[in-house]
Amino acid sequence: MNPQKYAFGFAYSMPFAAMIAVITLISMLKNKDQVKLPVNATTVLFVVFPLWMCVTYIFALEHNESGYERWKTVMKVFFFIVVAASLIRTRKHVEWLIWTIVFSVGFYGVKGGAFTVLTGGSYRVYGPPGEGFMSDNNAISAALVMIIPLMFYLRATATSKWIKRGLLMSIGLSAMAVLGSQSRGAFLAVLAMLLFLWLKSQSKIILGLLLVALVPVAIGFMPDSWTERMNTIKTYEQDGSAMGRINAWTMAINVAKERPLVGGGFELYTPRTFSKYAPDPLDVHAAHSIYFQMLGEHGYVGLLLFLSIGFVAWSLARRIIKLSKTQPENAWAGQLARAIQVSLIGYAVGGAFINIGYWEIQYYEIIALMVVYGLLKPPVRKTVYAV
Repeated sequence: MNPQKYAFGFAYSMPFAAMIAVITLISMLKNKDQVKLPVNATTVLFVVFPLWMCVTYIFALEHNESGYERWKTVMKVFFFIVVAASLIRTRKHVEWLIWTIVFSVGFYGVKGGAFTVLTGGSYRVYGPPGEGFMSDNNAISAALVMIIPLMFYLRATATSKWIKRGLLMSIGLSAMAVLGSQSRGAFLAVLAMLLFLWLKSQSKIILGLLLVALVPVAIGFMPDSWTERMNTIKTYEQDGSAMGRINAWTMAINVAKERPLVGGGFELYTPRTFSKYAPDPLDVHAAHSIYFQMLGEHGYVGLLLFLSIGFVAWSLARRIIKLSKTQPENAWAGQLARAIQVSLIGYAVGGAFINIGYWEIQYYEIIALMVVYGLLKPPVRKTVYAV
């Protein structure tokens, strides 16, 4: 969220995250009995994946400052993902986590949505100032696409009518902010999510009529410049940005062909690398795709680990939904699992065109699934043999 970037003076550059991290770690040391990392497929992948990225960093094509900074940032991300997995264990913990994610990203959805409505969509919506994960228009739109399903979950389980109303308003404004970002990747992610919601809905006719009525209204609100930009999806070969992405994807594939295990390492997007592996050596671009980002930077092993995390998450969600159907008191768990499924679809589709492979949001959602499944799964019965 980077809220300090809206402050002035010394607070603007204060390392608040580092201070909170130190306090958290000291608290964990003083309360060791409350710290326990469960050993399962999820946590094993959360440990093995960053370890493999350390290996690819050692064998990287480019040992530059940006690569080191990226490696350091990613290690911090996964370290605190493991910390969260070691501390979160109750429904209340999970709900606090979801509320934190929704508030941190939703703030920019409400702000950006209001901006889009007031300006008629004439200007693009951007994320928090600075160089964070959500700063540009593509990234903030993908983040908003991911948290809108979580807002629906919180609204469905909230008891206060004011919270319900506030979340409904936030959903609407966040949707307008996604349109206002003018991100083509996010637009495709929204379409994929709507299709999944319709397929899973028990009231397909009613939901279909609502979508047919509301979607054109929202799109019709946007200016002609927005429509023209979205139409470039059909004529991508005439768009310089799209062709730059394809050039970077081809570069990533060529790197993986030559270095299938370790790839090219962090931040390999340099003129020297492109001159050797890209069709157009002068068009230097970042991967702009979570899949080609992982393939190019960490090889086929890294891509397999990355996809395995998604497979495990989807499997957990399906199990939770199945268990919640036989446990009426845990209906909330099924609702959360469905919301996270929709969110992950948004990430999988939107991420195909955006450089967001190292985000935290999807990993914290997976931790929530892991904890919820642990709360619902039947205890293992020990067989006692008579002597």
